[in-house]
Amino acid sequence: CENNSAIYVVSADKVFITTAKGTKNTISDGKTYESASVESGIDGAIFSKSDLVINGSGELVVLGNMSHAIVSKDDLKITGGTITVTSVDSAVCGKDSVRIANASLTVTSGGDAIKSTNAETEGKGYVYIESGTVTVSSDGDGISAETELIVKGGDINIKSGGGSENSTKTHTDD
Repeated sequence: CENNSAIYVVSADKVFITTAKGTKNTISDGKTYESASVESGIDGAIFSKSDLVINGSGELVVLGNMSHAIVSKDDLKITGGTITVTSVDSAVCGKDSVRIANASLTVTSGGDAIKSTNAETEGKGYVYIESGTVTVSSDGDGISAETELIVKGGDINIKSGGGSENSTKTHTDD
C-alpha cells in the first residue's frame, strides 16, 4: 500500500489474520500517508481500532515504512506462525496488551520493538509472553510495558538501544 495502512480495521469485535501452513505473506505500507490518515492517527502497516489476533502456521512479514508496523488500539495477540516485523518506529504495539504464545517473532525497529501503553485503565498496559521465540533488535526499548511485563516461558533474545556496547558504564566501590 503506497499512501495508507495496508490493513485498516475501523470497527469489529475481534479481527484475525491467519497465515496458512506453507505460505509466506507480506504486508507493507508506504513511506508517507495521505493527510487524512495522518490526522486520524493511523500510523501502522496493520492498524486496528479493535482486538487483533495474528495466528496460523505460515509466515508473515510486516514492513512499517512510515512509522509503526502492527498497531492495535485494543488487545494484540500473536499466537502462532513465523512473524518477521521491521519498522522505522515502534514495531508491535497493543494499547491494552500484547500477548505472545507459540509463535516465532523477530522484530527490528527504529523505536520500541514491543509495547503496550494503556496506563489509564486498570488491568491494561501489559506485555505477556507465554512461549515461543522472540528475537528483538531495537533502537528504543526492547519491550515497553506501561504497567507490567509477564514472562512465563519462551526463548527471548533482546538487543535494544544499540546494545550494551553503547551503554554508559559506571563503577563505584561502595
